[in-house]
Amino acid sequence: MSDTFMKRARCATCLRAQSACICRWIARVEARAALLVLQHPLEVSNAKNSARLLHLSVAGSKLAVGERFDGAELDALLHADGRVPVLLYPDTPGDAGLTAPPPFQETDAGRLRLVLLDATWRKSRKMLYLNPALQALPRLALREVAPSNYRIRKAHAPHQLSSLEAGALALAQLEGDDAAFRPLLEAFDGFVQQQAAYLPV
Repeated sequence: MSDTFMKRARCATCLRAQSACICRWIARVEARAALLVLQHPLEVSNAKNSARLLHLSVAGSKLAVGERFDGAELDALLHADGRVPVLLYPDTPGDAGLTAPPPFQETDAGRLRLVLLDATWRKSRKMLYLNPALQALPRLALREVAPSNYRIRKAHAPHQLSSLEAGALALAQLEGDDAAFRPLLEAFDGFVQQQAAYLPV
């Protein structure tokens, strides 16, 4: 088998080139809250993107790709199994053109579905504007966020997290159990080191 073929061949699980496969960093965790990742199309082939690793790690999670979703399909994803969806998104009071979201009511994590937008900040705002069903969701904002370890991607502030970091911290916050999701953050460190090795010195 030629080196050229091996470089072009893709892993069927992580969808990356075999030479850049990240499957060794999959850290399987069981979450009581369901996880739905809505991924912007521009993130799918981004080597620095961590959302697929998050999806592969969290048992039972769903990942859907799109910018504007069909209303009925999105509603089915949000409310599958009778779960209550909550959007991981910072509070933005007075956001032009958007009505204020309903308040998030603390409830048992086993009844919730955490919805995570995997996109740049600007693209995530566009996804929110294009999908009224997302605007209508209560929002969860992270508390006490430490600086990100996502040194392979430029961030505008130290507390801007990767999708994997944000998802792991949000699940831990919903379930009140930091230790259960620590393996995700430990695996993320390895993922970052692998991606950093591909960057020019």
